[in-house]
Amino acid sequence: MQYFRDHKPDPERNYAFRTAVFITLAGNIILAISKGVVSYISGSIALYADTANSISDVIYSIAITWGLWMIQRPPDMSHPQGHARFEPLVGLVVSITMGIAGYEALRSSFNRFLAGGSVIALDLPSITLLASALIKAGMFYSITKLAQKTDSPSLKATAIDHLSDVLTSAAAFGGILGSNILHPLMDPIAGFIVSLWIFRAAFRAGKENFGFLTGAGADEKLRLKIIDTANNVDGVLNVRHMMSDYVGPKLLVDLRINLPGNASLDEVHAVEERVITPMEALPEVDRAYVHVEPFDE
Repeated sequence: MQYFRDHKPDPERNYAFRTAVFITLAGNIILAISKGVVSYISGSIALYADTANSISDVIYSIAITWGLWMIQRPPDMSHPQGHARFEPLVGLVVSITMGIAGYEALRSSFNRFLAGGSVIALDLPSITLLASALIKAGMFYSITKLAQKTDSPSLKATAIDHLSDVLTSAAAFGGILGSNILHPLMDPIAGFIVSLWIFRAAFRAGKENFGFLTGAGADEKLRLKIIDTANNVDGVLNVRHMMSDYVGPKLLVDLRINLPGNASLDEVHAVEERVITPMEALPEVDRAYVHVEPFDE
């Protein structure tokens, strides 16, 4: 009797996860410390807002480290279907920490706006923000490649966050520049823009991962693709029932197919295997379960 599913570790996928964790954690710690020091020295509220975002990045980097370690564990008695649901959970944690950072950026910007703003020197804060944007652009490119290779929702959320960080750093730089050229209030206004970018990125990442975590099903296009794949298998007369739900970032598919009522047990088993093989070859599907019923005219 088997009590939990078979597990075949993917060394290449695990290596990609470890690489992504190292890039994200090391990069975010360096940026959070450097921005924090410079924002304290310069007094820039736009840079402070960007620092809050970087601190939240460090928190979610730690969460990602834990989550990616969990999903690499094989199925066991406590989690017989595996630990895949920990991955969208990590993606949701990323979204929540981004939302907290957005709130802190918005609060600080509002207080500085009411105080009238201030002119921020163009030297060290500007260099810090431009360097941050370049580093984050490199991190976005690297993590995007790894997310595509692993089809990982948590890494996709991380890549989106890195891209939003490039834009928020650019907005913060614009605020510092504007405080010198246009008006001191341009610095807190840039802080508002930073916070809006953070909220937008948090919402996008949270929406996708919430669906994965709560067992959302495949969309109509993917449902038809799954049904067509099964119907095209030699021996299948009809797909009577199809149900799918996300177990982590990929689908668990439950099919009921019709075969002739006089088919032998060996024939039934052979058709089942022929259906399961192309089904689990679909990139969106983790595993498929097939039940056979006699065809009823």
